[in-house]
Amino acid sequence: MTEESHGEFAEFATRAWPRLVRTAHMLTGDFHEAEDLVQTTLAKVYSRWRRIPRDDVNAYVRRALVNNNLSRLRKRRVTHLLMPFLPESAHRPHGGHAETVEHRTAVDEALATLPPRQRAVMVLRYWEDLNEQEIAAVLGCSVGTVKTHARRGLQKLRAHPLFARNPSDSGVRR
Repeated sequence: MTEESHGEFAEFATRAWPRLVRTAHMLTGDFHEAEDLVQTTLAKVYSRWRRIPRDDVNAYVRRALVNNNLSRLRKRRVTHLLMPFLPESAHRPHGGHAETVEHRTAVDEALATLPPRQRAVMVLRYWEDLNEQEIAAVLGCSVGTVKTHARRGLQKLRAHPLFARNPSDSGVRR
């Protein structure tokens, strides 16, 4: 890689790091795993940097991030089948205000109940603000599949006990 390409990649990685970690955190549910996922993704992107069209870098990296997460989950399932117990997550992110932390925890817990591809659709749609066509391109599936995952994911999230509210608590009628 030329010095110019190296500098261009370093600039991109520095600028994109916070956004990628936030997205990865929504995908993984754990800040440390999110950082590892982003680091792995950027290392793979670095090796292909010269061949990535510059107008497609963000989409390419986003797709790589989601694919690496799905691959990580497949590998983890095999590991969990081989282990007699599941290890507990040792580290959880700590936020500022109690309400924000409580909300973040609720979102993380609810997202954790979704299958990986539904979770990816929810994160890409509502966190990354991608449309259905862009999500389909990232996941390598049809728009119809994205719509199905989105509908099922929303149904599960709305039914999750952390988000199901008593109508008299919020003043909202159902």
